[in-house]
Amino acid sequence: MSIKFKIRTDLAVEVKESFPGFGGEIEGVSLDEIYLKKEDIKVTKVEILNEHGAELMHKPIGSYITLEAPKMSESDEGYHQEISKVLSKYVQELLPKKEQLKILVAGLGNADATPDSLGPRVIQNLQMTRHLFLLYGDKAEKEWNLTNISGIIPGVMAQTGMESVEIIKGVTEQTKPDVIVAIDALAAMNIGRLGTTIQLSDTGIQPGSGVGNHRNSLTQDSLGVPVIALGVPTVVGTVTIVQNTIDTMVKVLMNNSATKTTGEFIEKSTPEEQYQLIQELLEKQFGPVYVTPKDIDETVKRISYTISEGLHLAFQTK
Repeated sequence: MSIKFKIRTDLAVEVKESFPGFGGEIEGVSLDEIYLKKEDIKVTKVEILNEHGAELMHKPIGSYITLEAPKMSESDEGYHQEISKVLSKYVQELLPKKEQLKILVAGLGNADATPDSLGPRVIQNLQMTRHLFLLYGDKAEKEWNLTNISGIIPGVMAQTGMESVEIIKGVTEQTKPDVIVAIDALAAMNIGRLGTTIQLSDTGIQPGSGVGNHRNSLTQDSLGVPVIALGVPTVVGTVTIVQNTIDTMVKVLMNNSATKTTGEFIEKSTPEEQYQLIQELLEKQFGPVYVTPKDIDETVKRISYTISEGLHLAFQTK
């Protein structure tokens, strides 16, 4: 059974959770969860195995790896180091298996809009090395043990008049990387995942899909090389916030004998019915509205360093 309404989220794990009986089997989709106790990180792998699974999930065939680190938005240097190490492991799993790997990292988003600035900030923190290969040739790899890394911040259409894929395609044709790592801010349905979750996938990326602002996709088909997508949710829709509030309210009502009947009445409506009703009421008057935490500036700044360190570890480990 497919979900009947559009889930506004970029996270494959949240799409999977929207199905009745989450944790059970869905034809064409596999789910594997592990909890890293020492690091306090939950890793969820959603594999979309065939066209049937892709149709149900509304996502391309491929692997989606979610790292949930509950304290990632906090200032704990030791914890962030652990996140970087775990992230590097899973990035390496998705990288092409090649000795002399050339990597192009694309930082998507608007650097002037804090919730959308993750990609550009990660690029600013990365150490680019392609120019050293141009200057010194194989010495950069054989003597200095470097990986050929270049980066681009393509901006957004309102700034450049061009789609990100157009800019990245031009750079790809000139630099001929073996793989592109595209980094972007995402949208989530669960408020608790804002600034605490990293998603990796080997299917590429469609900028703005989680907030209904569809742009041309960055995929192997459109760019000619494999594209690894990496993102962190920084915004959530008001519809989701209201629905989360209703869920909490129902639990409170059910625990009080005087209001239990009211709680049972609301509980009888399905999450789909609740979501559609709230969406109709809110968006008819206000349009789609997205919310971000008040400390998002510090959160994005901190996470951008964590991701850049994870990428450094993944790229430089032979």
